[in-house]
Amino acid sequence: MTNIEQSPPASLLKRIMAILYDLLLLIAIFFVVGIVLSSLTTFIVNDGNAITEEHPFYISNQIIILVALVCTSIFFYGWFWIHGGQTLGMKTWRIRLLSNDNQPLSWKQVLQRYFCALLSWGILGLGFLWSLIDGEKRCWHDIASSSRLIQLDKN
Repeated sequence: MTNIEQSPPASLLKRIMAILYDLLLLIAIFFVVGIVLSSLTTFIVNDGNAITEEHPFYISNQIIILVALVCTSIFFYGWFWIHGGQTLGMKTWRIRLLSNDNQPLSWKQVLQRYFCALLSWGILGLGFLWSLIDGEKRCWHDIASSSRLIQLDKN
């Protein structure tokens, strides 16, 4: 087993593959959360009838669901990053997230990483492409959250 300090950084390709793998699981979780919230708001606000665009609660309902999905994804990534440094996709591709001091991330770092990663994607993926020119293969969210992704050995 390689010393964590000597582990090489994860490549951009492996990062993207882990993200895609995790996205499949996250979409399934989004379906469950969306169904539960939509059902609850439909029955609570509109006696079981669909909340259409004409309903006065429509925009509020959409905002509630969107906020719930964002909170769900923050909790999904945060839980895994804090408890072991690996999501299911990261385990599959043998990469691990560590703080720069080789410790698990804090919730503050999780939030910094999460929102900076959204920005990294939102600007045409430039935050991810940055890893191709950074000497340590760091993306913007790695730098902002004082964290790094390492490649683990095959066991």
